[in-house]
Amino acid sequence: MKRMNAWGRLSYELHHVQALTDRTQVAPVVQAHQPGVAYGNGRSYGDVCLNPNGNVWHTTGLNKFISFDESTGRLVCETGVLLRDIQRLLVPRGWMLPVTPGTQLITVGGAIANDVHGKNHHVFGSFGDHVVALTLAKTSGEVCELNWTQTPQAMRATVGGLGLTGVMVSAELQLRRVTSPWLHTQTLPYQGLSTFFELADSSEAEWEHTVSWVDCLSGQTTRGIFMRANPMSDTELEPRADLQPTKPLTMPWVPPVSLVNGLSLKPFNWAYYQLQAMKQGDGVAHYEPFSYPLDNVLHWNRMYGLRGFYQYQCVVPREVGPQAVQAMLDAIADSGEGSFLAVLKTFGQRQAKGLLSFPQPGVTFALDFPNRGARTLKLFERLDAIVREAKGRLYMAKDARMPRDLFESGYPNLAEFLTHRDPGISSAMSRRLMEF
Repeated sequence: MKRMNAWGRLSYELHHVQALTDRTQVAPVVQAHQPGVAYGNGRSYGDVCLNPNGNVWHTTGLNKFISFDESTGRLVCETGVLLRDIQRLLVPRGWMLPVTPGTQLITVGGAIANDVHGKNHHVFGSFGDHVVALTLAKTSGEVCELNWTQTPQAMRATVGGLGLTGVMVSAELQLRRVTSPWLHTQTLPYQGLSTFFELADSSEAEWEHTVSWVDCLSGQTTRGIFMRANPMSDTELEPRADLQPTKPLTMPWVPPVSLVNGLSLKPFNWAYYQLQAMKQGDGVAHYEPFSYPLDNVLHWNRMYGLRGFYQYQCVVPREVGPQAVQAMLDAIADSGEGSFLAVLKTFGQRQAKGLLSFPQPGVTFALDFPNRGARTLKLFERLDAIVREAKGRLYMAKDARMPRDLFESGYPNLAEFLTHRDPGISSAMSRRLMEF
């Protein structure tokens, strides 16, 4: 038995861990040790990858590249490969993953299971849009080869399917061409949610990456930092050592209480806003610090202390986005809670391929909150009510406590998805939201 947890560090639970290292033996292992669930690099925030007192199949040993076609950008790899390893190997060769989330320290299998999105959804959609084919091991011992032409329904269930349709062994991915690792960036401080939406809408036609940090403690005149970026070519920039990624820092210990608290949060947000506002205007950035700023602080989740933290991420339709986001900010202010990591962005007008995929046209708001027990959960009930009324949904890769009715209303394809469930796979989340 081994104690394992997800990134939110809400609790450490005992698990029976089976390390998967040989892709030809995945099916026999999962058949012999079920029910269970796949666990990659542990970067999901809640309980999607946990199975307390039960089996987890640890996939980071499935870390081999199988083939790569440099003429087409088609990569076949095992699903325990980290996105970072793909990027660092292939960006110098002129190819990059079209979609990555705010960390590249996740596995390919985790990216597919949660159908992750990035700052360029309006251009490239979500991760599942670039998955060509999959090899899936069932707990029955069967190994299935899936693709969009011959097995489209199984693909729709597996992409965004939370690892509940089988254990992904390998994947074929379509990469995009790039000519350099550099981005032309713009940093725009703003005041007011209406300005955020104006910037977001006007940026989509000409900017690939768009995202905003929001000071959720700044009152009715909500202030924030809007960031947008486009890829550059090597010919546009002379090599500069000061733009290269730096060595990561480390949060070396877990404090007894959260460092994000009522005393620190307001001055921290004020200082961050002022620091970023000083960078206003055009700039140049390597893709890593721009796309994955928190990857530069190893174990940053420790700063929330022994009790861990929740991330609350929702998406609501664009037409009610301004009212819903303002209502959430008001609820947070009324509660006395707050968040430093408050990220606001819009999704493009495209539907994700997965039956349980999170992205949909609209605006998505993500916030981190220290775990203060009943006080924090009471705030979430107020936020749930706003999302429910707006006909939105919560992101299961971040969730640890969503009520079942909000899950069912937010994911109308659930009944179809359940017909593809592998009965030998179960997680804490699936039992909480789907009964088994």
